[in-house]
Amino acid sequence: MTTMTTNTIRRIVVTAGEPAGIGPDLVLALSKEDWAHQIVVCADKKMLMDRAKQLGIEVQLSDYNPEEVPKAQKAGTLIVDHIQISEPAVAGELNEANGHYVLKTLERAALGCMNDEFDAIVTGPVHKGVINRAGVAFSGHTEFFAEKSKTPLVVMMLATEGLRVALVTTHIPLAYVSKAVTEERLEKIIDILHKDLVEKFAIAQPNIYVCGLNPHAGEDGCLGREEIETITPTLEKIRQEKGINLIGPLPADTIFNEKYLNDADAVLGMYHDQVLPVLKYKGFGRSVNITLGLPFIRTSVDHGTALDLAGTGQADTGSFRTALTHAIDLVEKKQ
Repeated sequence: MTTMTTNTIRRIVVTAGEPAGIGPDLVLALSKEDWAHQIVVCADKKMLMDRAKQLGIEVQLSDYNPEEVPKAQKAGTLIVDHIQISEPAVAGELNEANGHYVLKTLERAALGCMNDEFDAIVTGPVHKGVINRAGVAFSGHTEFFAEKSKTPLVVMMLATEGLRVALVTTHIPLAYVSKAVTEERLEKIIDILHKDLVEKFAIAQPNIYVCGLNPHAGEDGCLGREEIETITPTLEKIRQEKGINLIGPLPADTIFNEKYLNDADAVLGMYHDQVLPVLKYKGFGRSVNITLGLPFIRTSVDHGTALDLAGTGQADTGSFRTALTHAIDLVEKKQ
């Protein structure tokens, strides 16, 4: 009697990001070891080969075939889903002509996830400026994937060992933050954060610690009224109606205290630079950016394109490896 074995090897798509930056270097570094799942790189094949030569990395690049059953990634090889670059890439030199190429790699990866060809996306760093100068309004991966998957709202989370932070507002000027922190937005963000902590991270009863917006969380209205008028009543309403464990609003300068962090499954910040400096100080090079609320798993590096390090072999691969291991972890939890 024969028993059917299901293939538990998953396909994870990796985008190499800005070709002049360290993205290609990081992708090529992944080829130095075995991985438990199949890694498919979305990039220009010749660009990767040229960069591998520049870095002195011996790697065999083979063409991606979606018809083949996924096989685990073997050291010394990389599978490439070739996307044609516009002009040859020079490490360290941005070229607007290649802005559209970068977007094509992201689009291909997103579509592959939406039709279940891939189980997760791991993104290398892109350069927002060069894409915008190429004539495309682009504010970041997070927003791009939300638009492509027709997801009305996503949540940006960064995670490192012992700390996860999520954001109520992301890439907007500081002057607009107060107006953007509304009851409706808070409720939607907390819903997504809670749902994904339960479903993607397999935490049954997550504790979410919430920062105030103002210094000392407003100090009873002396230092701002957003807590009194919006944040506190909204958190109370969600607790009552949905039974979500929300602690706060607490002052952001004391929320990152061990006694809180030992209990917190995530810390929710009101704006980008309220919580990300702490996360990056704690875990730079070992932290990962995760987009919550998408219909697929997406993780990313926590750093930029580092043009000065491209092609030198000096780039730290820590965050990219962390992003891939997190994606694998989430994919396996989802099974």
